[in-house]
Amino acid sequence: MKYLQSVLIIIIIIAISSCRKDFSTVSSFGRLEFSKDTVFLDTIFTNIGSSTYNLKVYNRSDQAISIPEIRLENGPTSNYRLNVDGIPGKTFQDVEILAQDSIFVFIETTIDFNQVPDPLYTDKILFDNGTNQQDVDLVTLVQDATFIFPGRDPITLEIDNLSLDGQSTTTQGRFLEDSELTFTKDKPYVIYGYAAVPANKTLTIEAGAKLHFHSNSGLIIDREATLKVNGTLDEKVSFEGDRLEQGFDNVPGQWGTIWMRAGSRDNEINHSIIKNGVVGVLVDSIGSDTTPTLKIQNSEIYNQSSFGILGREANIEGNNLVIGDAGQVSFAGTVGGTYNLDHCTFANYWSNSLRTLPAVLINNFFTFQNAQGQNIIGTADLKAANFTNCIIYGNNNIEFVLDRAVGSSFNYMIENCLIQFDDFNGSFANNNELNFTDTTHYLNNIINQNPDFKTPFEEDFRIGANSPAINKAKASPISLDILGVSRTAAPDIGAYQHITFN
Repeated sequence: MKYLQSVLIIIIIIAISSCRKDFSTVSSFGRLEFSKDTVFLDTIFTNIGSSTYNLKVYNRSDQAISIPEIRLENGPTSNYRLNVDGIPGKTFQDVEILAQDSIFVFIETTIDFNQVPDPLYTDKILFDNGTNQQDVDLVTLVQDATFIFPGRDPITLEIDNLSLDGQSTTTQGRFLEDSELTFTKDKPYVIYGYAAVPANKTLTIEAGAKLHFHSNSGLIIDREATLKVNGTLDEKVSFEGDRLEQGFDNVPGQWGTIWMRAGSRDNEINHSIIKNGVVGVLVDSIGSDTTPTLKIQNSEIYNQSSFGILGREANIEGNNLVIGDAGQVSFAGTVGGTYNLDHCTFANYWSNSLRTLPAVLINNFFTFQNAQGQNIIGTADLKAANFTNCIIYGNNNIEFVLDRAVGSSFNYMIENCLIQFDDFNGSFANNNELNFTDTTHYLNNIINQNPDFKTPFEEDFRIGANSPAINKAKASPISLDILGVSRTAAPDIGAYQHITFN
């Protein structure tokens, strides 16, 4: 009985003490401090919610304070939403902060471009009132856009999946209508799911157009379909994710790929920037031996989580092409095919994870499992892998690999290239295709000399005045570099003529 009485007394004491305030507060006296005086919510698209941003509010005094009011200046009509110390709303009363402590304010917004008079949308968070009032500015730029969404089942509301070759897939998306087959620079395009170009149709992307892809989204160029990207030196076409916040500028894997399916034809990409996807361009080809499935020139591909360009038995022609960081390979020509590259820079300085593959990989095989579960190697002819006037470099010792399987032809020629290939442990000593002294396949190449990139870890691959690539290129019909500088008189290896660094 005494034991039960003791337990009861303890419970009563705990209950009483839990209801008692251990501190007293005074009213805020106008000396709050903030982690920033302006919260920039970066750029958002119309009717698409922003990321969540945070503001820290400090009480540096030795007394606990109570802020009589925290509110948005525009009141209930504001397009901003707040969460103050875990409580959502737009107006808050008597918010307490302990001495030498702080609270978080989280800010989000969704804005309809058509409902605001100015695309630069602003408001303020007001702290306290009267003479003690302090404020923090909120700033957001909202862009109008053309949105391309997959369809939905009218009954189940499930998002439609694409059907390819008459078979349903698990890929969300839809085929573009005829009225959608020209993209202009008038508004950015925001694409959810995969936008597919139907057979015998051409998607034309005009100079200056900007395409933004949501997660797991991209373009598909179907069999017998065509993509024409018509950027110019002054008005490039850009492909990137739909997160416009500064923190996403260089985040790989934000969207999927531009996929040119087997049987697509006459695809051309001119003056484009492709960044932050999984695979920049994926090219499958069962087409002409003489006409490239993809011709890409004066273009840049950066920061792909897997491949910059992945060709599978493809026919790809490229010049004035720059492919930077990729989690696996910058340029991969696999399962044979035809690859003709002139005045290109392949520079892989990937640092987000361990990269075991080179900047450039060419092979003539694929593996599959037979009915018995055995791994089988199939081969296909490598009709051509011609690299001329190219820089192939990066932060690995080996940045160029030719991987041949017996059973199909393997044709290649590497001329006037600068290549990183430091086989210090002899791993490729028995690979006859990597014998740089074999003049039937290698001519006038520079091995293991630093190209003198301006800032390679920032993906600026212009070469400087100390580059060994200067005036070492073979004459070619590519008379201007990627920036429009003449290379007729003294051509340099790579996509850029050299400059003098400041």
